[in-house]
Amino acid sequence: MKILQTIAGFGALYGGIATCTYDLINALHGIGFPIDLLTLKVKNPSDRLMGNGEEWIKALPNDAVTPFEYSKGMVRYLENSEYDIYHTNGLWMYCNHATCKVARSKHKPYVITPHGMLYPEALKRSYWKKWPLIQLCFRKDIDRADCIHVTCRQEMEHVRSFGYQGSVAVIPNPANMPAYLDEIASDKLSFMGCNLPRKFGFLGRLHPIKKVENLLYGMAELSRDTDCKLVIMGKGDDAYEQFLRNEVQRLQLKNVEFKGFVNGREKYETLAGLSCLFVPSDFENFGMIVTEALSVGTPVMASYGTPWEELNTVGCGWWIDRSPENIAKVMQQVVEMPVSQLLAMGEKGRQLVQEKYTAQQVAHQMQDLYEWIVNGGVKPKFIYE
Repeated sequence: MKILQTIAGFGALYGGIATCTYDLINALHGIGFPIDLLTLKVKNPSDRLMGNGEEWIKALPNDAVTPFEYSKGMVRYLENSEYDIYHTNGLWMYCNHATCKVARSKHKPYVITPHGMLYPEALKRSYWKKWPLIQLCFRKDIDRADCIHVTCRQEMEHVRSFGYQGSVAVIPNPANMPAYLDEIASDKLSFMGCNLPRKFGFLGRLHPIKKVENLLYGMAELSRDTDCKLVIMGKGDDAYEQFLRNEVQRLQLKNVEFKGFVNGREKYETLAGLSCLFVPSDFENFGMIVTEALSVGTPVMASYGTPWEELNTVGCGWWIDRSPENIAKVMQQVVEMPVSQLLAMGEKGRQLVQEKYTAQQVAHQMQDLYEWIVNGGVKPKFIYE
């Protein structure tokens, strides 16, 4: 069985979509189910392609033009190659539409992973650009997909609200588990420190939808003598980052660090050094940063805009409204909580990731999806029709 996934951007700076796509395909190769990925090389000189030059990454010369990123090279590859299933990541780009259109022309099944792009909040952003694309091609592309892959039940509801009536596969993003994670997790006590200050953190693309300013407003509500620190990890919208820096000055916060882009072992060590990671976003379709923090034993506070009720039910964090007042309450709890209790919460999070979200487990589910699409048979439990 030959399968091709496609993605418009596969650079490290492309964000979580590129990261989780790489982790999933790499895991599929790891279980002996190889597939290819088609993308374009990066244009930004400060960016680099994900991965380590694996043969399965078919990175074409970047000939993309127009904001739609039309690429002659990509459509030529799609038309001249033969696969049993075509699977595109994301929406609104030429890469995504071309994948669907070519699959239909070849009478081959295709899958779309929208990566949260059909959430109402996501659709509202630049809707004046998306509306004509929906009318021109993407309504047809979505409606005729053999399956839509989503990462949580909440996202499935939004896909249904958009009007899609076909099969939906609910398969989470894989949790990347480097070999050194056990070592980092076992050293968490030294990373975190037994005493104050407690460290709070944010990790992700800096963009207004992330509501990072609510963390600043929450800290401003704490007593001035509260011994804590906020570490902001990530880059993105330069204007938004400057807004955050201005707010730090306006609020006279002395304990906020902008760490910039972090990756690899440094990222996990920094996460392990936190007392709690905060995810105050307007919405996240899955939020890989949650599993990344939990995998090194760090509790997480995530907003209702994320599908992370398990933080409450498992007892490894807080799933609450992201108001500054609620954030301040969680921060105060973390400050007052004994280290032993924080470590116990973190251990519950590690167990959750290991039991449910490892890359190998997710890869087997994706393999089952592909085999069901091609061969039929018993429908996997994660598929809803």
